[in-house]
Amino acid sequence: MSNPLEPGSLADKRVLVTGSSRGIGADTARYFAEAGARVVVNYRNKAARAQKLVDELNAGAGSAIALGADLTDPESVAEMFRQVEREFGGLDVLVLNASGGMESGMGEDYAMRLNRDAQLNVLESALPLLAEGSRVVFVTSHQAHFIRTVETMPEYVPVALSKRAGEDALRDRIPELTQKGIGFVVVSGDMIEGTITATLLERANPGAIATRKEAAGRLYNVGEFAAEVALAAVEPIPENSTRYVGDVADFLR
Repeated sequence: MSNPLEPGSLADKRVLVTGSSRGIGADTARYFAEAGARVVVNYRNKAARAQKLVDELNAGAGSAIALGADLTDPESVAEMFRQVEREFGGLDVLVLNASGGMESGMGEDYAMRLNRDAQLNVLESALPLLAEGSRVVFVTSHQAHFIRTVETMPEYVPVALSKRAGEDALRDRIPELTQKGIGFVVVSGDMIEGTITATLLERANPGAIATRKEAAGRLYNVGEFAAEVALAAVEPIPENSTRYVGDVADFLR
């Protein structure tokens, strides 16, 4: 997948992508850096993997740093933003990409703590660094975005409900963000081939990805979806602050 952003189009822009040591977040960070932005690659516990990406970006046309933070730990988040302020002085784009809830051994409330509570806290912590004209992007799935009207596979329900709760909590802040001149957009995509979530769903429900792919006609891969996330940070915000990626016909019936 080629970079959808023009070279140099984000020169001097400062971007933080949560959960960006791999997958969609990593490709999104890569697109931003290649377009000239200074990028924070955020990770929870994979420091070596995050640093490898940072080294790759710094060896090319980009500029990046790696900052670890457990997004469910408010003090860890606060320290991350203290470092962002020291290194960058502020932020122009915040991409709320990190999510989870299907991991084992994290506690029954982990999905809600990560996908709702942590998302709101990250936004709150970032607000002092977001100036007028900046943009916040929240990444979600069709299965979560439409969970109140369209059933999804049982294995994904806790994640879907928590991500929708996080989306709602963030949307409640739109009036305040608008008053500050900060744009907000939700990027909702169908199942994405090659993600850890798709892998876990396939493991729990064999054939799930193929079934959804047949129903949708096609599924985006990681690089393709990351390109849409990157574009959401710079293109005009759609109606209802929602950028749909992939077919939504099955969800709107």
